[in-house]
Amino acid sequence: MKEISAEDINNFEKVYRLNLINSITGFKSANLIGTKSLESGISNLAIFSSVIHLGSNPPLLGFMLRPTSGDNNTFENLKESGFFTVNHVPKTQLKSAHQTSAKYDPKISEFDKTGLTEIYKADFQAPYVEESRIQLACRYRNDYFIEENDCRLIVGEIEQVFLPDNALEEDGFVDLQKAGSVTINGVDGYSETGLIDRFSYAKPD
Repeated sequence: MKEISAEDINNFEKVYRLNLINSITGFKSANLIGTKSLESGISNLAIFSSVIHLGSNPPLLGFMLRPTSGDNNTFENLKESGFFTVNHVPKTQLKSAHQTSAKYDPKISEFDKTGLTEIYKADFQAPYVEESRIQLACRYRNDYFIEENDCRLIVGEIEQVFLPDNALEEDGFVDLQKAGSVTINGVDGYSETGLIDRFSYAKPD
């Protein structure tokens, strides 16, 4: 078994280190976060692998933003409008979804450059991705600065959910495989998943 020390990690070339640390922690969710500037009316779409569950009552999720000292349309838009959407990446749109990670000029919408379809539902201010089969409408609640690496944890509250009928089980469980959602391995690897098993709620006895 190969051993990699802290010294090794620090001495690795930047891209090698990025690939290693981003992939070694395991599979992550693949989501497109949509926002819109109220001032310019320009929409923004960016892929994130850091969306996490924070709680179900109230229904909260979080995601990490890299250092916001430079241009960061997602952060600026959600702070300005107070709203964003989370859209699962479907396996039919991997290339387009990945392309949203490119650093486009703030005056350019990623929807226009990637071919993904910008839609709006129920008078919600942020754009959804039409091709995504699981879509969440979120209200910005807070953000927390991470001093160790100048990132921010964004906290949002889920206000509305759209998903396929066949993906929602009777007990509320969402079968992501039926929705065609994919996962991210590292920064540029995409994988399909398959449900292995489900177990009852674990109790000591």
